[in-house]
Amino acid sequence: MPGMVAFGRRWGIASDDLVFPGSFELFVRVLWWIGTLALYTLHEGKFDCSGGRVLHSYLVVLLILLAFIILSLCAIVYVSAQGTITNPGPRRSIPVLVYVRAMLYVPELIWAILGAIWVSDDSQGCQPAEVGAVIAAVVASWILLLSTGVGVLFVFDPLGSTHPGPQSQELLGVRDLESSQGSQLLSTARSVAVRVWESRLRLLCCCLPRDESHRAAFSSIAQLVSGFFSDTDLVPSDIAAGLALLHQEQDKMEQCRDPDEALSHSPSSPIAELEKATHCMQFAVAAYGWPMYVYSNPLTGACRLSRDCCKTQSAEYDIVGGDNMGCHFSSVLHSTGLQYRDFIYVSFHNQIYEIPFFVALDHKRAAVLVAIRGTLSLRDLLTDLSADCENLPVEGVSGACYAHKGMSQAASYICKKLLNDGILNQAFTIAPEYKLVITGHSLGGGTASLLAILLRSSFPTLQCYAFSPPGGLMSKALADFSKEFVVSVVLGKDLVPRLSYPNMEDLKRRILQMVSNCNKPKYRILLQGCWYELFGGEPDDFPTEMDNRRKEELNQPLLGEESLLIRSSSSYQGLASEESPVHGSHLPLYLPGRILHITEDGPARRSCFSQVSYGVEWSSETVFRSVLISPRMMADHMPDAVLLSLRSLTQDRPFNLCPSSFEEEIVLDHRSTIRLSSP
Repeated sequence: MPGMVAFGRRWGIASDDLVFPGSFELFVRVLWWIGTLALYTLHEGKFDCSGGRVLHSYLVVLLILLAFIILSLCAIVYVSAQGTITNPGPRRSIPVLVYVRAMLYVPELIWAILGAIWVSDDSQGCQPAEVGAVIAAVVASWILLLSTGVGVLFVFDPLGSTHPGPQSQELLGVRDLESSQGSQLLSTARSVAVRVWESRLRLLCCCLPRDESHRAAFSSIAQLVSGFFSDTDLVPSDIAAGLALLHQEQDKMEQCRDPDEALSHSPSSPIAELEKATHCMQFAVAAYGWPMYVYSNPLTGACRLSRDCCKTQSAEYDIVGGDNMGCHFSSVLHSTGLQYRDFIYVSFHNQIYEIPFFVALDHKRAAVLVAIRGTLSLRDLLTDLSADCENLPVEGVSGACYAHKGMSQAASYICKKLLNDGILNQAFTIAPEYKLVITGHSLGGGTASLLAILLRSSFPTLQCYAFSPPGGLMSKALADFSKEFVVSVVLGKDLVPRLSYPNMEDLKRRILQMVSNCNKPKYRILLQGCWYELFGGEPDDFPTEMDNRRKEELNQPLLGEESLLIRSSSSYQGLASEESPVHGSHLPLYLPGRILHITEDGPARRSCFSQVSYGVEWSSETVFRSVLISPRMMADHMPDAVLLSLRSLTQDRPFNLCPSSFEEEIVLDHRSTIRLSSP
């Protein structure tokens, strides 16, 4: 529902969000009141120290003050638990109760100060229990006051004063916001929102340089983020409740639906690609350097690298950027099993749109292999979030050619290095019969796919293996073109291959439907959702306003859902057109190449030591047109999980989910040298 309006502005919290914080404070206050009452009862008539009279008065007033606070909290919790997300009528008295509770902070602050003064000046001669109780009361008061201040900062909405107030919404109405006055108001709000998000990004990335590329990235990301929920009036807890409802709804649908669409006529069997993909995934994991190596080998990784990190400084090779101790390159050697002389170029240089990669000779597969690192730094994250579309003209491709801006620029950067600096010429001079293979995971996978498209004309036999690439990567024309030489590998319900602006618009639409149609209070939705996420069980069958109604006849927003829209949203579609959502002005982007989808057998919730088996099939991009809510949606994206699944399939045996040592100890010839290109 809309954020609560209090103290002349709108906040990032709704009137039904006070159940949990109010209950927690109520529990603390009741214990505090009981303890104070016990102290007063046991020592009544015995306050005979020099400050006894003051102490007696302090405890009496404290008991009365705590009683009023407890009563106000009881009222807040009870009223906040009434109604539903889109029916705030039973909670209309919440602002008044919040004002009453805020007024009680003033005497509490004064009493905390007086208690501190009494302890420091008048507590001589009093019993230690009495002094200790007052100290505890003073400390508790200051902790609660400080916690309240921090909480206010968390729920403070910098845009609260720029949102249309309740009166103006009633005057204009939701549909009337398309008028000139409403359009001007919304335009002003959007520009302010962009500035606020730019300020947040600059604060978050304060350690990064303020050059033109970073400023452009901040502006682009701010427009993307601020515009996503600009046509709704949801608070974060509404989104959490919607995700909890959507997860259970998706699980119910999954239990009764047919298997995902698979491609029956694929150019090759999935099994034929698995060994190649597993081999390339080792290089994609190795590109992450020492952090991933230590994470994947928690017991032995640090010890193995500690023997080599400092030694590599004296070796006769040049690594470009960001590896002064040599730990990154040492981990690459351990992970790949290659020797120094097998590497043509290694770069750990990292800036926005410029990501680390290495070029090596893979003698086992007779390939010149380019491995590109995935997201591992704040600069990489900015590259990920630069999700505008950018033209990427490719000779011989008919149709619109555009791609994800951040990854397109990263691919162009690497392409220039490979061609202009003669890196690939050097590699094929050494091994002219080898073929070119490009690989990467996540950000690296998306960049590798676009790099393969850029290099296709120069290297017609190249192959690319992209692991967990982002779904919003390239246009349909480029995706179809890449099917000849790109294989995408997606594990389970991985979120990232399903991330695109159209998919996120679809997710927003479904969240709006869920929170507006459910007739249970939010605190029950969140409690049951947390229980379901942690312990599983059968999905709850939440009663909704849509019960006993024909969904196919609904082609307009329900009243509850419409109340969450602050302007007409191009992303909203009626239930009748649910299978073909419209996404406004944002161009659709797709996964690259042919898609190998690895599915997990067994329950969604498993312990660290659960045995997991996998299946694999060729899949269609239509399978990834919606975001799936699952406990595994982030875990399935981790590179170690992808590698474990591939090894399980190639070795035909289950694996457990705990990190384990990926590689055997490899004895390297430290006397050999390598010549690497300079930047």
